[in-house]
Order: sequence, then C-alpha cells, then structure tokens
Amino acid sequence: MEPPPLLLGVSLVLLCSAGVTRSLTITSTDQSMFEKAQGEKVTLPCTFELSEEDEGPLDIEWVLIPADNQKREQIIIMYAVDRIYNHYYAAMTGRMQFTNLDPRSGDGSLDILNLKAADTGTYQCKVKKAPGVQSKKIQLTVLVKPARTKCSIEGSQEIGKDVTLKCLSQEGSPLLSYDWRRVSGTRELPAISMLNKNTGELLLKNASREHSGTYSCVASNRVGMDECSVELNVTPPVNTAGIIAGAIIGTLLGLSVLCFLIICCCKKHREKKYEKEVHHDIREDVPPPKSRSSTARSYIGSNRSSLGSMSPSNMEGYTKTPYSQVPSEDFERAPQNPTFAPSKVAAPNLSRMGAVPVMIPAQSKDGSIV
Repeated sequence: MEPPPLLLGVSLVLLCSAGVTRSLTITSTDQSMFEKAQGEKVTLPCTFELSEEDEGPLDIEWVLIPADNQKREQIIIMYAVDRIYNHYYAAMTGRMQFTNLDPRSGDGSLDILNLKAADTGTYQCKVKKAPGVQSKKIQLTVLVKPARTKCSIEGSQEIGKDVTLKCLSQEGSPLLSYDWRRVSGTRELPAISMLNKNTGELLLKNASREHSGTYSCVASNRVGMDECSVELNVTPPVNTAGIIAGAIIGTLLGLSVLCFLIICCCKKHREKKYEKEVHHDIREDVPPPKSRSSTARSYIGSNRSSLGSMSPSNMEGYTKTPYSQVPSEDFERAPQNPTFAPSKVAAPNLSRMGAVPVMIPAQSKDGSIV
C-alpha cells in the first residue's frame, strides 16, 4: 500500500528542513572541561564545518555565562562582517585572541593568556551562518599553585618530649595536600610519627636523638607543588634549677652594683655642693685687696693736698718724703691705730681747718709759769 501524496510531501519538507538546520556543525566536542594554573595559557576549542546551504554572513561569538542565572551573558570577543571585536570585556583586554586570525577557515577557538583566578567560569562559543546556528559550552577552572610554603617546629626539642613539625602554604587553591619526608639519615619517617595530610602536621611522640635530622614538606594540588624544609635537633633536658639560680644571682649582683653607683653619685653631689657654699662665703667675707698703684696714688694725692694748703713757713715741722718713693703693701697693712708724732701747724692753717685758738701760758724749764 502506497502512502498518500500529502504525507509524502510533509515528510520531504521535514527532511529538507532537518538537513538545512544541521548543515553547520561544531566538530570540537571531545573536551568540555579545563583546569589550568594561574599565569598559564589556555586554548578553548571551537572548530566548525559549513555546508553549501549556509549562505548568510558568518558570525562567531564567545560569551561568559554568569553563575547567577539572573545576570546577563558577557560578550568577550566577536567576529562579524569580516572584522574582530575584542573590546567588550575589560577584565580580559589584551589577554585574549582568536587562535586563528581568519576564523572563516573553520577555527573559532579562543586563546586566553596569563590566566587569573577570576577567569574561572563557563564559556560558550556560538557560530552563526544563516540559516545554521550551533553553540558549545566549556567549563574553565583556574587554580593557584602552592606558594610561600613555610615549615616550623612546635614544642620543646628535648628527649622524651612530643614535637610537632608544621607545614603551611600561604597561597594555593584547595584542595591542598601535605606530605612529609626525611632527607637526612634514614629516609623513612619514625615509626611513632603521625601525619595529617590535610593540615600538614607531623607529630613525633617521645622524641629521641635518632629523630634528629632534616625533614622536608611538599605541598601540592592539581596544578602544582611547593616545598620547604626544617632542621630538628633533639637534645637532653636542660638543668632548669641551675638556670634559675644563675638568673637570681645575676639579678642580685646587678642590683648591688646599681646601689653602689647611686651612693657614689649622691656623695659626689654633696661634696660639690659643699665646695660651692664655702667658696661663696669666702668671696662675701673678704674684700678684694687693693693694688699697689692705687695705694700709691691715694697716698701721693693726700700729701699733695696737705702740702698745697701750707705756707713755706710751716713746712719745717714735716718730714721730707720723696715723691718718687711709692709705699709698699706693708704700709697698707700697718695697724689701724698707729702713733704718729705731733706735727707743728701754723695758726692760720689751724683756723682754716676749723680749729679754735686757745691761749696756753708759757712755762719755763723749771716748771714755773712765765
């Protein structure tokens, strides 16, 4: 029985439509997930094949699909009307390009350089050439290699004590795994050791001299590894009592020296203060001595004034003193009340000096009044 003509016509149209829509195909479907380390380069594949039925202009578009479905897709780079547009996504400016400079050859793959952790996400390649349209999604994960790994020792490195070797990477994407190994002497870890690969701690219980040596820690994840080492030196217990006694004795000696210095400083300060007080008293009580020149000038001046007021007739009673002779300090230091011989002064001079004349009767040699 033959099918109706109408059914044959519908089937032919569906087959033709299916052939047209499936003429454009994306051939790079082997890998849809990539894991790369930060700083590396990745190529997201997107190769395609065209057919004779695809007659429209070729458009290739790469977009970043956000994790939040409510946000819009972000165009990264696009090829349209025989031109490349790569200024849509500022975060990747200068770090992305088409693998083939002429995507019309059937290669619309995308190269991303110098990967960063923020580049992690879902990328989609869309190829359009009317009436054909195809797309492909690729998941990219950018991991950070372990870096700046540091090793340390926790606990007392004494015989019989528990010692913990620690290892920690300050950079690195999870999941990080730590592994310890011994690099000196016996390569194997002590039988009593306990390793935690997640935290990087190696516990050595009841440590002994045989456990001394160099230990190395390796931190790793899916994209890289880093290493550090530490030196373990197990020694006998320290004499704590001797250390305490020495510290006490040293402290007492230090205090004694400090007290001695304080006493010496105070004594010296008192002596200086006493010397200043005595020196000040001497300078206040004793006037400064006169010079010889000033004594001589005063002495000569007084003689000149006295002699100038006397007449030649009255000069007989004075002793002659040469002007060229200068009195010495002995004269200046003479007793304050010296006994001088009375001098004869004429009456006019006495009256001029404020004396009152008095009449005194004359006496003879035998004592009778004349």
